[in-house]
Amino acid sequence: MHKYLLIAVGGALGSMARYWVGSTIAGRMGIRFPYATLVVNITACVLIGFSLTYMSRRAELNPAWRFLIPIGFIGAYSTFSTYEWETLATLRTGAFLLAGLYAVTSFVLGLAAVWGGSMLAEAIS
Repeated sequence: MHKYLLIAVGGALGSMARYWVGSTIAGRMGIRFPYATLVVNITACVLIGFSLTYMSRRAELNPAWRFLIPIGFIGAYSTFSTYEWETLATLRTGAFLLAGLYAVTSFVLGLAAVWGGSMLAEAIS
């Protein structure tokens, strides 16, 4: 139960951080180009790369930090970073074709899913 509480707290903080960063960037740079989402996604990639690498090299750290930061906070802040981390992890194993397949498939199917969901909503509204 304790891990779910850590995930919830991290998720709440991550959601608030995403809103704050997104609205700050959008307010300064406008919304014609999705700068806010781009900044959130790229900063999430930096955060997940740092946190998971740091935590994997520090055996003395309490495993609860993994629930709070990468799963809770970064997971709510942006899931794009998880997609990038998994691609990097696959590349590091030397499975270049598999990493490329995962990256391209995720992008294409994700875009198709967003389009399909949008079309469904348009059809029923």
